[in-house]
Amino acid sequence: MAYTYILISKTEKATYVGSTDDLERRFKEHNERKCFTTKTLRPWELFYVEEYEELFEARKREKYFKSCAGRKFIKKLFVNDKNRS
Repeated sequence: MAYTYILISKTEKATYVGSTDDLERRFKEHNERKCFTTKTLRPWELFYVEEYEELFEARKREKYFKSCAGRKFIKKLFVNDKNRS
Protein backbone atom coordinates (compact mmCIF):
# COMPACT_ATOMS: atom_id res chain seq x y z
CA MET A 1 0.00 0.00 0.00
CA ALA A 2 0.98 3.61 -0.56
CA TYR A 3 -0.48 6.79 0.85
CA THR A 4 -0.84 10.48 0.07
CA TYR A 5 -1.38 12.52 3.19
CA ILE A 6 -1.95 16.05 4.44
CA LEU A 7 -0.62 17.21 7.79
CA ILE A 8 -1.68 20.28 9.77
CA SER A 9 0.64 22.00 12.21
CA LYS A 10 -0.93 22.36 15.65
CA THR A 11 1.19 25.45 16.42
CA GLU A 12 1.26 27.36 13.14
CA LYS A 13 -1.09 27.97 10.24
CA ALA A 14 0.68 25.48 7.98
CA THR A 15 0.05 22.29 6.04
CA TYR A 16 2.32 19.68 4.54
CA VAL A 17 1.53 17.27 1.70
CA GLY A 18 3.50 14.07 1.26
CA SER A 19 3.40 10.48 0.08
CA THR A 20 4.87 7.30 1.50
CA ASP A 21 4.63 3.52 1.60
CA ASP A 22 4.69 3.48 5.44
CA LEU A 23 2.35 6.11 6.85
CA GLU A 24 2.91 5.32 10.53
CA ARG A 25 6.72 5.55 10.23
CA ARG A 26 6.56 8.75 8.16
CA PHE A 27 4.14 10.46 10.55
CA LYS A 28 6.47 9.65 13.47
CA GLU A 29 9.42 11.09 11.53
CA HIS A 30 7.57 14.38 11.02
CA ASN A 31 6.84 14.71 14.74
CA GLU A 32 10.31 13.58 15.87
CA ARG A 33 12.09 16.34 13.89
CA LYS A 34 13.61 13.90 11.40
CA CYS A 35 12.28 15.79 8.37
CA PHE A 36 14.03 19.04 7.51
CA THR A 37 10.96 20.67 5.97
CA THR A 38 8.59 20.01 8.87
CA LYS A 39 10.77 19.96 11.98
CA THR A 40 10.15 23.58 13.04
CA LEU A 41 6.37 23.43 12.73
CA ARG A 42 5.63 20.42 14.91
CA PRO A 43 3.57 18.91 16.41
CA TRP A 44 1.69 17.72 13.37
CA GLU A 45 -1.79 16.26 13.09
CA LEU A 46 -2.82 13.89 10.33
CA PHE A 47 -5.69 15.65 8.55
CA TYR A 48 -6.35 13.66 5.36
CA VAL A 49 -5.17 10.36 3.85
CA GLU A 50 -5.72 8.60 0.53
CA GLU A 51 -4.64 5.00 -0.06
CA TYR A 52 -3.21 3.61 -3.32
CA GLU A 53 -1.91 0.28 -4.59
CA GLU A 54 1.39 1.70 -5.88
CA LEU A 55 3.70 4.46 -4.67
CA PHE A 56 3.82 6.12 -8.11
CA GLU A 57 0.04 6.69 -7.87
CA ALA A 58 0.41 8.30 -4.45
CA ARG A 59 3.22 10.52 -5.73
CA LYS A 60 1.09 11.57 -8.68
CA ARG A 61 -1.69 12.61 -6.28
CA GLU A 62 0.85 14.44 -4.08
CA LYS A 63 1.96 16.40 -7.14
CA TYR A 64 -1.68 17.30 -7.84
CA PHE A 65 -2.18 18.54 -4.25
CA LYS A 66 0.81 20.84 -4.71
CA SER A 67 -0.69 22.37 -7.87
CA CYS A 68 -3.08 25.32 -7.94
CA ALA A 69 -6.11 23.06 -8.44
CA GLY A 70 -4.93 20.78 -5.64
CA ARG A 71 -4.54 23.67 -3.20
CA LYS A 72 -8.14 24.67 -3.98
CA PHE A 73 -9.23 21.08 -3.27
CA ILE A 74 -7.42 21.17 0.08
CA LYS A 75 -9.08 24.49 0.97
CA LYS A 76 -12.47 22.89 0.37
CA LEU A 77 -11.50 20.03 2.69
CA PHE A 78 -10.73 22.55 5.45
CA VAL A 79 -14.01 24.40 4.94
CA ASN A 80 -15.99 21.14 5.02
CA ASP A 81 -14.12 20.01 8.14
CA LYS A 82 -14.85 23.29 9.95
CA ASN A 83 -18.53 23.06 8.98
CA ARG A 84 -18.77 19.59 10.55
CA SER A 85 -17.39 20.81 13.88
